[in-house]
Amino acid sequence: MPSRLKTLAAAVSAATLAVGALTTMAATSHAAPADAGGVGANWYAAAPYLMPLDNDPPDAGAVMDATGLKAFQLAFVLAPNGGGCSATWGGTDAVSSDTAVANVISGIRAKGGDVSASVGGYGGTKLGQTCGTPQATAAAYQQVIDKYGLKAIDFDLEEPEYENSAAIHNEIGAAKILQQQNPGIYLSVTTAGTADGTGWFGKQMLNEAKSQGFTPNNFSIMPFDGGFNGAAAQTSALTNFNSILQSTFGWDAATAYAHEGISQMNGRSDSGEYFYQSDFQTVLDYATSHHMARYTFWSVNRDRQCTPPDNNGKTSGTCSSVPQGAYDFTKYSVKFAGSNPPTSTPTPPPTGPCTAPAYSSTAVYVGGNEVSYNGHTWKAKWWTQGEAPSTGGSGVWQDEGPC
Repeated sequence: MPSRLKTLAAAVSAATLAVGALTTMAATSHAAPADAGGVGANWYAAAPYLMPLDNDPPDAGAVMDATGLKAFQLAFVLAPNGGGCSATWGGTDAVSSDTAVANVISGIRAKGGDVSASVGGYGGTKLGQTCGTPQATAAAYQQVIDKYGLKAIDFDLEEPEYENSAAIHNEIGAAKILQQQNPGIYLSVTTAGTADGTGWFGKQMLNEAKSQGFTPNNFSIMPFDGGFNGAAAQTSALTNFNSILQSTFGWDAATAYAHEGISQMNGRSDSGEYFYQSDFQTVLDYATSHHMARYTFWSVNRDRQCTPPDNNGKTSGTCSSVPQGAYDFTKYSVKFAGSNPPTSTPTPPPTGPCTAPAYSSTAVYVGGNEVSYNGHTWKAKWWTQGEAPSTGGSGVWQDEGPC
């Protein structure tokens, strides 16, 4: 903070500068379009990641209906693969000419929801690397905000960008500019997690934010792909990260938690760690009891069961590789936002004298097993679990007619 002024002349000069600064901010402030969406900050804090163009994206409206979710974190905004300082989705689809993501956003908003855009992520070329200054980087991101009328944005700063000090300077500087140009915008900063909270590069990013005088709504870590396994390892990392926030910014523990978030990975991680529904519940309990600022995960695209459920011990971008019901993990985000997921509709009883055992979502079936479901007899063609009999889906069930 500047020292107190001691002369009238200095006070007049400072007042003149202040008016000029306010005038400049007003001139550069951006208003969201009239049709822009908007939900409470609690939903932006809980918004899970969704890739709208890749990894077999589910229908966002169907996810909202099934879970009660009202916000998604759309990923990822990158620099063009061929270089340049203009925003694209995934390095290939220019934001300026986009209609596909715009249609997804319109559908979400039509159902009373909204979106945040995540910039960066793992891999690809980031705008902080290709735009030469914080101002140029901010201008590229401002086009994304203006295009979609965004009220929230996430800076996902991780490898390889966060190892580049110049790029991180540009990203943090851009975030600060966007905060000034878009009053009330919700800003999160996400980075890698380690057992100690975050690593050397994550700490340097926090120091960069401190040096620039930038404070987002939250700093979030990703405690996965780093020797984690289960909730206990994650909550320990969150406790350690809280200490880092305290020492970096001079906050007390409560203030640090009020600026701290977590981004998890559901099911099997890239490095073979496993996080189940019970782990998400434990972390949720930790986050709410400590009044943390954010609780999210990667990703809604993965929040469905593989076939077979363990995906033969492999990690997938389109399913979780653990046994689950549809969108089990998304429902924890809904709870963090302070809402309750819809109660599942019970399976209707058979309408006739079906003799095969009733279908159970927890039972394992192999080829030749018969079940009764919705007044029909169904035969499994191969191994399955958790996929209700229907003529769609993976095609595992053969309808043998009414019973």
